[in-house]
Amino acid sequence: MARSPEPVAILGIGAMGHGMASSALRSGIPTIVWNRTADATRALVQLGAEAVETPADAARRAEIVVTMVTDTQSVLSIAREQGMLAAMASEAIWVQMSTIGTPGIETVAAVVDAERPDVRLLDAPVSGSKEPAERGELTIFASGTEEVRSRVTPLFDALGQRTLWVGAIGAGSRLKLVNNTWLAFAAEAVATSMALADQLGLDVDTVVNALNSGPLVSPWQEAKLHRIANEDFSPQFALSLALKDARLALQAAADGRFATLVCLAEEWQRAVDHGLGDQDITVVTRALEQWGGEA
Repeated sequence: MARSPEPVAILGIGAMGHGMASSALRSGIPTIVWNRTADATRALVQLGAEAVETPADAARRAEIVVTMVTDTQSVLSIAREQGMLAAMASEAIWVQMSTIGTPGIETVAAVVDAERPDVRLLDAPVSGSKEPAERGELTIFASGTEEVRSRVTPLFDALGQRTLWVGAIGAGSRLKLVNNTWLAFAAEAVATSMALADQLGLDVDTVVNALNSGPLVSPWQEAKLHRIANEDFSPQFALSLALKDARLALQAAADGRFATLVCLAEEWQRAVDHGLGDQDITVVTRALEQWGGEA
């Protein structure tokens, strides 16, 4: 007889966490949800999730606990100040899926080793944005002990179209930085090219038709081209989060050799400073068009 899926708690119901919880529920996994603002969990309750008031309440009800929040400070606040780690059962699994970089996951691992060595930590950030999360089509970069692999397989199969087991704790986070650096330059290629087309007086549709389905354009970039043409900058991957990930990559490299990535981060910071951080990464196109000759 097949074993029933273990209850899962998902802590952090932003765009990604919401999509992940929806995918878990759709696969029949008992799902507990918590978010700092309770309004974000209401639609999930209608789908069958159990919403709780604190991370500790969630951890007591689940055998697998997922954290999906913005940064290391938020992860540690949930784990320690808000009681998640202390409330987890012995041999429970903490799946840390937030993008927090190498120092972040090293800090998390040290906390687990010191305070709850009986908890099984996995470092498993994901590649994908809001819509793939909602469809269960993420890519998961899993790292940590493979002893618990069979236990997390139902969850990972629900959340992702592909799971890569890449080594010891920290390897997943390092691979995520490489993945997001690739994404950053792919996005910048679209933004800069479309802004240049605008400066040269080219019709947007003409440019999109010229680039569509060509060998230089990925399906992801093609979708972004169409969003730019439709002036749709609603967030699939917010610029502020993309900037955070670029800075995490630079922090990990630490030796200053990646000058082009430094320039990209500075450009994106300027767009965020202009109030565009909550919009999609493609809004860099609009920023470049509007800046003109500004210093």
